[in-house]
Amino acid sequence: MTDQPWWQTGAIYQIYPRSFADSNNDGVGDLAGITARLGYLADLGVSAIWLSPFYPSPMDDFGYDVTDHTGVDPLFGSVADAIELIETAHRHGLRVLVDFIPNHTSHRHPWFEASRSSRDHTDWYYWRSPAPDGGPPNNWLSLFGGSAWTFDADRGEYYYHAYLPEQPDLNWRNPAVRKAQYDVLRTWLGRGVDGFRIDAFRQLLMDPDWRDNPVNPDWRPGDDPYLSLLPIHSTDQPDILDVITELRAVLGERVLTAELYLPFDKLARYHRAGIQLPSNTHLLSTPWTPAAIARLVEEYEQCLPADAWPNWTTGNHDRSRIATRVGPAQARIAAMLLLTLRGTPILYYGEELGMRDIAIPDSQVQDPLARRLPDQAMGRDPQRTPMRWTPTPHVGFCPDHVTPWLPTEPHPPGADVASQQTAPNSMLTLYRSLLRLRQTPALRSGSYRTVSVSDGVLVFERRATDNVVLVALNFSGSSRPITLPSTARVLLSTHPLADASASVLRPNEGLVVADERPRTS
Repeated sequence: MTDQPWWQTGAIYQIYPRSFADSNNDGVGDLAGITARLGYLADLGVSAIWLSPFYPSPMDDFGYDVTDHTGVDPLFGSVADAIELIETAHRHGLRVLVDFIPNHTSHRHPWFEASRSSRDHTDWYYWRSPAPDGGPPNNWLSLFGGSAWTFDADRGEYYYHAYLPEQPDLNWRNPAVRKAQYDVLRTWLGRGVDGFRIDAFRQLLMDPDWRDNPVNPDWRPGDDPYLSLLPIHSTDQPDILDVITELRAVLGERVLTAELYLPFDKLARYHRAGIQLPSNTHLLSTPWTPAAIARLVEEYEQCLPADAWPNWTTGNHDRSRIATRVGPAQARIAAMLLLTLRGTPILYYGEELGMRDIAIPDSQVQDPLARRLPDQAMGRDPQRTPMRWTPTPHVGFCPDHVTPWLPTEPHPPGADVASQQTAPNSMLTLYRSLLRLRQTPALRSGSYRTVSVSDGVLVFERRATDNVVLVALNFSGSSRPITLPSTARVLLSTHPLADASASVLRPNEGLVVADERPRTS
């Protein structure tokens, strides 16, 4: 493959703005703080950053409840700060993707306030009369617990919300809503952004007949209550593909990624419809074994349309960090897996340092969801703690006399940028080396083939014509023999390279090996 677009050849780095860098000493990260750290990201070797929401918001869901899709919340700075960030990123050779939140607004958004009073925007949201018994119009559930319907006394009707009651869903069957949201995209394009990550995309349209969702026969008490029903009428509707066509007309070739927790066969239709990187989140939940990983990769490759491009991620702002899920030793295997599979890797900030979840004391919980549903195992705060820059009390995120919005300790010594910057065997050095190595033809654009899965070891091949690379990953804590070509040359190890062998994998070791056997044309 030649002349690949940047989003195929590079890696995307997700930043949670609250937690990356605090420039004004209030304990909360901001846009100017991100701008000051762009040199670090360019040196890391990523090609783009994706910014989680920074829009004006009452923070009922920390920015996913928007009151102005084209503004910047004062907590994070100003529109001028956003433009400065975008322009500085471009000077560093970095693209910028921002979150686009089309599905819902805050209940304090002027559109919803007008809609409630029926003065204006009356059909910009989903309003329905009560059922004959006075209850909700149907049985749909909110992803954040309870019914997806809230009664509004001003209108005498229920409104629909896929998430919190403070996040009413916009009516995307109303052309005026679509136009307003496409104008939001045009505003940010005019400010220089290079693409968008669409939040909650499969919730964008619902069954127009508002039929009840069927009971999930596989659900058991103790499972997520939302999954007690199969959301076939409240998500993933067929005509959402028409929206993608309209989005492409607005964006041209600019990149789109979208939040879609879906099986691969359903994900494939979003590829075909024109979203370049519909989010593949399966590594967040797949069992951490070589057999399960190999099956996952093969299924994904088989389901992808012919011209589609894969994407992978091992973490995000809603899920436990990879180093917590698989342990610090296997986190190095996860890094090598993520950055050598075919497709675009999406990194979550701090993964390159081996950052782990931090348990948050009850008195310091910030996540609005955790406060609303305290039984949800501490909510999402543990994976959103501040980026670790220096080995100081507040890790260089903010001055030591300022209290950060979330705790920074306890954490292993050395899990910070300053400590790992020049350490030859640090996690940060491993990520930098892998990101450089990804530019070899085999890893940048080559095909994927599983070579072997046995005794805790996965070996796969990446091939681009005569450039062939083998990746061998030891998922066990014991040494494992491997059979590689006698001409194999070790390019990179998760362990000290001087002791690497193409015949034995050390415990928790991964190797990238050049297969240099002569080949006939």
